[in-house]
Amino acid sequence: QVRLVESGGGLVQPGGSLRLSCEVNGSFFAINDMAWYRQAPGKERELVALTSRGGRRTYGGPVRGRFQVTRDYAKNTVDLQMDNLKVEDTAVYYCKANVDYQVGYLDVWGQGTQVTVSS
Repeated sequence: QVRLVESGGGLVQPGGSLRLSCEVNGSFFAINDMAWYRQAPGKERELVALTSRGGRRTYGGPVRGRFQVTRDYAKNTVDLQMDNLKVEDTAVYYCKANVDYQVGYLDVWGQGTQVTVSS
């Protein structure tokens, strides 16, 4: 069974930085896309950043130019560096991995980590 373990959330002032990390644990054949999503209270979950198996990166509009996603293919981890944080970045951040079990594919989600941007 595959589990995603997230870390790095917390409280930061506007303009500050945080780094989130996500590690894939368990047995699988391969990992396809890995992504970060976020969900603020009363809002729908939205894509923050995605990195494909081939290395292509995609960012959501509100974070483009401020966040950077990096992936370590050997360690099966994905990090999200968040700079120049704004109050509107406050949300629960979730890691997602599309797991290839060779007999099929499955999206696996992490438990979420809270990011609060406040003065």
